[in-house]
Amino acid sequence: MTQVEQLSDFVVRATYENLSNGASQELKIRVLDALGCAIGALDGPPIKMLQAQLEDFGGNPLVTLIGGGKTAPDRAALYNSALVRYLDYNDSYLAKGETCHPSDNLGAALAASEYARGSGKDFLTALAVAYQVQCRLSDVAPVRARGFDHTTQGAYAVAAGVAKALKLDQHQTANAIAISGTAFNALRVTRTGRLSNWKGLAYPNTAFGATHAAFLAMHGITGPLEVFEGNKGFMESIAGRFEIDWQQENLDAVTRTSVKKYNAEFHSQSALEGILELRASHQLQAKEIERIEIEIFDVSYHIIGGGEEGDKHLVRTKEEADHSLPYMVAVALLDGEVTPAQYAPERIIREDVQTLLRKVNVRPDDAMSKRFPAEMPCRIQIFLRNGQTLSIEKRDYEGFYTRPMSWEKAEAKFANLAAPYSDDELRHAIVEAVAHLEIIEVQQLTDLLTRVRKRD
Repeated sequence: MTQVEQLSDFVVRATYENLSNGASQELKIRVLDALGCAIGALDGPPIKMLQAQLEDFGGNPLVTLIGGGKTAPDRAALYNSALVRYLDYNDSYLAKGETCHPSDNLGAALAASEYARGSGKDFLTALAVAYQVQCRLSDVAPVRARGFDHTTQGAYAVAAGVAKALKLDQHQTANAIAISGTAFNALRVTRTGRLSNWKGLAYPNTAFGATHAAFLAMHGITGPLEVFEGNKGFMESIAGRFEIDWQQENLDAVTRTSVKKYNAEFHSQSALEGILELRASHQLQAKEIERIEIEIFDVSYHIIGGGEEGDKHLVRTKEEADHSLPYMVAVALLDGEVTPAQYAPERIIREDVQTLLRKVNVRPDDAMSKRFPAEMPCRIQIFLRNGQTLSIEKRDYEGFYTRPMSWEKAEAKFANLAAPYSDDELRHAIVEAVAHLEIIEVQQLTDLLTRVRKRD
């Protein structure tokens, strides 16, 4: 059997009963968290652009769009995935050479599950499969250092999850994964330099294409089954040699993913918790600060601290702001929080934050880098004009997989994000549906999601 056939065998064999009790509960927390992110993004400018295109192109109204309306499954995967991703507030998984956001798979898994008239168990199983595939490929086949984006592994994950939701057989599943994996090898330039809307739309585009690939395979289209190990395949061209024994895999990767406490790029979370703790304990005012020095693990430095992915003191847009540690630290000190409000265009360009962010210096620390990804260590020093120095060290944050976010905290985050778009009764109903997904039909959840409404 080829590698993709072994993977497809794992996908077909997976059942809800393979999820441990802990994994099932953590997966529900990720679903609630992702839905909160999606509802909270309904007014995002790129979301409105996507909606305009969907309305222009149309689509057979087979599955639900969050916020109202129906369209074809691949287009629903695109739109709902864009909602989950736009705020950059959904979950993350850390591997030594890769970081991904496994709930990026939710939009596609939900669309396919609704199309197939699946149960909540079917949806959770499909999503768990996508989590497992993406996280394990991130572990053994990182591609960031070779110039490719984490959506590259996602092409295999989405196709696997959608194939599971559609109940494809082993042959169809292998072809779905092969088609998708061959077609979507995205460049890391998406997240370097001057950032664009594509930062939040790259994975939704992969979800769109991978969902489409799964439906092609369902109708009999075949793909290159040597996509992993073949001549000019994924291993030879991009990732290098690796091995995964899919017969030994379970569905517990979700327990090693982390939920964001702050609306900020994942590698900033421990630093933001530290800076807010200093702010609270010392009642800090921006005018008192001479400079801020942050030592942090190398991955954080390179992605959001001014390392190999570009200067982070030039911040003009939401996409640049939520990938700039200097901006996020500065706005946290000024506002006492990091939520979607901190990325409003008028907030980003205000003089107070633009002045303070230039006082933030970030550098990598070798010892901390060796502790990553088991920890997210950082050391923060704030030098005040009166000569006093304040400092704090962090190893993780509330929401990191070693210090998991509780259901109650996840529910509070969901409520804060969804409140502008729903009433108390609807929010309670969505929370209850997610809490009891294993005993309801997917349609019962999507019927609720169609009732949330944009503010305008």
